Amino acid sequence: MEFYKIFKPLTANPFRHTVNYMEFEPCAALKPYIRCFWGAKEPYSPAARIVPPQKLVIPDTCMDIIFNVNYTENRIKNTFCGICDTSFYSKEAVDPNLMLSIFGIRFYAWSAVLFSDESMKSVKNRNVDAGAYFSRMKRELEQLFFDITDIHTRIAITQDYLLKHIHQDRENPAVMTAVCEILQNEGNISMAQLAQQTFTGTRQLERLFKEYIGTSPKQFSSLIRYQYLWSHIVHTDQLNILDEVFRLGYTDQSHLLRDFKRFHTLTPAQARELAMSDTTMEAVALPLDKIAIF
Repeated sequence: MEFYKIFKPLTANPFRHTVNYMEFEPCAALKPYIRCFWGAKEPYSPAARIVPPQKLVIPDTCMDIIFNVNYTENRIKNTFCGICDTSFYSKEAVDPNLMLSIFGIRFYAWSAVLFSDESMKSVKNRNVDAGAYFSRMKRELEQLFFDITDIHTRIAITQDYLLKHIHQDRENPAVMTAVCEILQNEGNISMAQLAQQTFTGTRQLERLFKEYIGTSPKQFSSLIRYQYLWSHIVHTDQLNILDEVFRLGYTDQSHLLRDFKRFHTLTPAQARELAMSDTTMEAVALPLDKIAIF
């Protein structure tokens, strides 16, 4: 299950490195399951000058558990964010009088169920208390994150917990085979092909995907294709859009652009500009000649 070697989902700001957001790779044993750990290196004050008031969150095919600690008000909040297929803006606190800390665990879509107390059947586009799906994890880690502020220590504690509580017996062979096929084809694969490769009926495969990943195989394939496109946009200086149309199986250029904007809310040029500058949306109102490069 080393899908991480061929697929690396990206956020809207893949190069973001700020006072309240840094990414850290998991240990080798957890790389197949955890995309990254992320958060604040240490408690911070969210002064408007150093913490953007909002950030764009795109469908990255991952699921996150987030612990938000408010030391000023002596409280901690946790959230489980299921797989999503829409973009939205996440608002950050801007009160400079607060002292905060944040820590996140980012699971791949196919691995969250291996650590959960429940199936992923109803997690799509939901942000709920982590205890609804990870009650034991919440119980054992939450208070520790209030007392321990250093992110490296938090990661070490979390990794120790995850290694002890992974349920590999929950892996479903048909789902994992289908995920492998989807990734290898960069999302450009039909339901009929998936059913054939997994020796499973389409209805059965759809039921299994909703139970283990939270969305249908068709929707998951669309998200994976979008993520591969986004990765190429970010990492290619001179992107040939027609090559992407052919490689990813879009009908034409208009189809690709509509599909990308449906998931990202921005055009490819605007999205790339945002990723490279790590600014708010208002700062990337681009001239038509620059948008036209995509």
